[in-house]
Amino acid sequence: MTTLTETRQPGTRPLLDVEVLRTFVAIAESGSFTRAARQVYRTPSAVSMQIRRLEETLGRKLFVREARRVYLTPEGEMLLSYGRRLLRLNEEAIGHFLAPPLEGRVSLGTTDDVGTRVLPGLLAQFSRSYPAVQVDVAVGASTSMVRRLEEGELDLALVTTGQQDVTRQGEVVHREPLVWAGRTGGAAARRAPLPVALANPGCPWRKTALDALDRAGMDYRVAYTCEHCAGQEAAMLADLAVAPFPLTLVRPPLRRLDGDLLPPLGDYQVSLLRRDGLGATGEHLAALVVEAFRGQHAW
Repeated sequence: MTTLTETRQPGTRPLLDVEVLRTFVAIAESGSFTRAARQVYRTPSAVSMQIRRLEETLGRKLFVREARRVYLTPEGEMLLSYGRRLLRLNEEAIGHFLAPPLEGRVSLGTTDDVGTRVLPGLLAQFSRSYPAVQVDVAVGASTSMVRRLEEGELDLALVTTGQQDVTRQGEVVHREPLVWAGRTGGAAARRAPLPVALANPGCPWRKTALDALDRAGMDYRVAYTCEHCAGQEAAMLADLAVAPFPLTLVRPPLRRLDGDLLPPLGDYQVSLLRRDGLGATGEHLAALVVEAFRGQHAW
């Protein structure tokens, strides 16, 4: 397979092959030609040939190969952005014509920290693919989302869970470090007792943070409690407290405080819950949710 169309009009530019782009993205995300070959169901030699031809087509070196790892060149990083977008557009176009017509309503519950990451793009894509389906979104604490799912009010729910939590019928769609965070240059982390901003009881972040502080024998006080992570962020921005926070959400003027100051918190995860008897409409939305988080792994 080549990276160019076999015939084209004189003066036109070559077209990138979708399957080659899929291979390129798989290598970039897995960091390995061998792992990527398994993902795209090709031999490692065939994958290497695809990338060699792609580099020849573009006239740029895309990967730096070392003994134990492969990483992108600056040109490769630029192509990765284009490649992901082209693959998403290709899948969206195919899905538009091949997906069965769907109608009705589907309800999705999520916590605010999760929803702000994937919902805008996810809802836009679902609406383009299934314009006759109405999507109802509820935002709240994980415990509330689980209860509403069990009571039949929701079809799907995205909830946060700790390392040891076992969620009923849940599919883990995302995992990342939970870290201590506070305002850059702030004094909250050095106060005694340590002021902490936490979510309401029942939140895995709260339990993880309190367990870690208790194990470390640190003197602390719960200075602020709120249902949404926006409240924790406000307390940190005002330098009134520190808080357990997902690493990807720690942005200036906040900073990570892990290390010698505070005890480590480990990872937390996001799980997707489905109600019993979920129909075709809900399953299509669930598939898009999983795909959306898969694309977010490059944060």
